[in-house]
Amino acid sequence: MTGTAATTGLVEVAGLEKSFGDRQVLRGVDLTVERGTATVLLGPSGSGKTTVLRSLNVLEAPDRGSVRIGDAAVDFSAMPKEKGERRRRIKALRARSGMVFQAHNLFPHMTVLGNLIEGPVQVQGRPRDEAVAEARALLEQVGLAGREDAYPSQLSGGQQQRVGIARALALKPEVLLLDEPTSALDPELVGEVLGVIRALAGEGWTLIIVTHEVRFARDVADQVLFLDGGVIAERGGGEVLTEPREERTKRFLARVLEAG
Repeated sequence: MTGTAATTGLVEVAGLEKSFGDRQVLRGVDLTVERGTATVLLGPSGSGKTTVLRSLNVLEAPDRGSVRIGDAAVDFSAMPKEKGERRRRIKALRARSGMVFQAHNLFPHMTVLGNLIEGPVQVQGRPRDEAVAEARALLEQVGLAGREDAYPSQLSGGQQQRVGIARALALKPEVLLLDEPTSALDPELVGEVLGVIRALAGEGWTLIIVTHEVRFARDVADQVLFLDGGVIAERGGGEVLTEPREERTKRFLARVLEAG
């Protein structure tokens, strides 16, 4: 996988495998994500969906397979022996994505503004004034204008998660990875975070989202991938959520919708 012009997807994954001890979590996952689209990963607990997401920016290093985002590619089946070259390739791949975690993971000792500019200034080496201006614009975008000087402990869970989204966007990623972004929130705060993600999808950001929010997925997903047992058991557009073909997809959706 070389990331040539002949390849159309912004994100391409081929043959992804991952084991933890004697438990194989991914069993040869292939997927393509087009630029400017929203892809939703669904599946029961332990199906491998979060491991796929974490493999895209090498928070988990796959055992085999390859990942390409834009012009950065890593073939985990044939990694270079030289450590410096391995680190260079992984760093280049990570630089193409921004990650939003379940529990937002903000720096508690930094203000909201400090959290947003830390990556652009310290990691990317961008001028502080430029990073501050862009951070303020991002906070307005996620509905938190005027909260620059607040600390995470002074914000609600939903506000903290919106800061987490803004922090990921501050790195100017090619693709935004969201790992169950509402799972740690009280029910009354879920809507404000989903509203921000809906707006990002409408603005043409490339999104890959792990979620159990099926109704939300119906609103935003251009592509739906249902994982079960470490493989993609069903894939398609919105019809996967409304008229699934596979029996295990039907059972999963019935359980989730009944619980919701």
